[in-house]
Amino acid sequence: MAMTDEDKARRACGALLSACAPDTAQAAEAWLARLAHERRLSAKTREAYARDLGQVMQILAAHLGGRPRLAELATLAPADVRAVLAVRRNAGAAPRSLVRLLAAARSFARHLEREGLGRVGPLAAIHAPKVPKGLPKPVTVADALALADPETRAGEAREPWILARDAAVIALLYGAGLRISEALGLTPKQIPKAGAEGRITVIGKGQKTRMVPLIAPVSAAIADYVALCPYDLPPDRPLFRGARGGPLSPRIVQLAVERMRGALGLPDSATPHALRHSFATHLLAQGGDLRAIQELLGHASLSTTQIYTALDDTALMRAYKAAHPRA
Repeated sequence: MAMTDEDKARRACGALLSACAPDTAQAAEAWLARLAHERRLSAKTREAYARDLGQVMQILAAHLGGRPRLAELATLAPADVRAVLAVRRNAGAAPRSLVRLLAAARSFARHLEREGLGRVGPLAAIHAPKVPKGLPKPVTVADALALADPETRAGEAREPWILARDAAVIALLYGAGLRISEALGLTPKQIPKAGAEGRITVIGKGQKTRMVPLIAPVSAAIADYVALCPYDLPPDRPLFRGARGGPLSPRIVQLAVERMRGALGLPDSATPHALRHSFATHLLAQGGDLRAIQELLGHASLSTTQIYTALDDTALMRAYKAAHPRA
C-alpha cells in the first residue's frame, strides 16, 4: 500500500531526530509539533521542512564531528552555515532547494529562540541564493482537453475504470485548477450528485479551504469513474483509488500524463501541475478577473497570481510580432 503524506512526514521526522543529539532532537520534535498544530502546515510541507533540516543536521554532524547539540548550534559561525550550503551545492542542489533548506533552518532557529533554548544568529546573516523567476508553461486548450479525454489512452491495455479515474483527476486539475494533492484529497461526500454542476470545498495549502465551481464536464468525468470503480467508496474515504484499492498516489497520475505526453507529442513541461497553470492562463485570456482567479487557485497573495498576467503579456507580444506589419 502506498505511503500517505502523514507516513512520509513521520519518516522524515524520524530521520531528522536520528541526526540530532538528544536535546536537539527534543527541540526539533517540539518544532514539528508547532508546525502541525499552531501553523497548521500540511503533512507534505512538514515532510519537506523535516527533510531539509535533517540534511542540515547530517552535514553539521560531519562538520562538527558528532550529532549537533543545542550548545553547539548556539556557537555556529557564518562560515559553518556557508559550509552546509556549499556541501548541498556541490551535491547538485538547485538554488530553490538551498532557499528551502535555509528557510527550514531559520524556522527551527526562531523556535529555539522563542523557547529560550538558544540563538542561532549566523542564519540571519546569510543571504539566500537568488532563484531565477520562470514563467509557468501552460498547454494549449486543445492539448489540455486531449489530456483529460479517456479516448486519448483507448489503445492502452488498462482497465476502463483506471482510464476513467485518471481522466477524472486530470479534469479536476484543468477544469477546476486544483493542485494534484487537492484532487487526490477529495472524498465522495464533497462531490455533488452524479453529473451535476455545483461547488466543492477544497482543502489547500496550510489547511485553508476554498470553494471551487465544478462544471458539468468535470462532474461527468467523476461520475463515469465512480460508476466504473470496482471498490467501495465510503463518504469520508479518498475518492480516487489505486489499482489495489488504496489511496491513489500522485506518481500514478504523473506517469499517466507522461504516457499521454508522448502520444500527443507534448514537451516535458506538460505535467499535471501545468494543467493548473493552463486553467489560470486560459481564464485570464478569456477576460477572467485576476482577483477571482486568485480565489479559485487558493493563492494567499495576489502577487502570486499576477505571474499569469506576465504570461498573458508574453503571448500577446508574440501574437503582435507575428501579425503586425510594423513588428
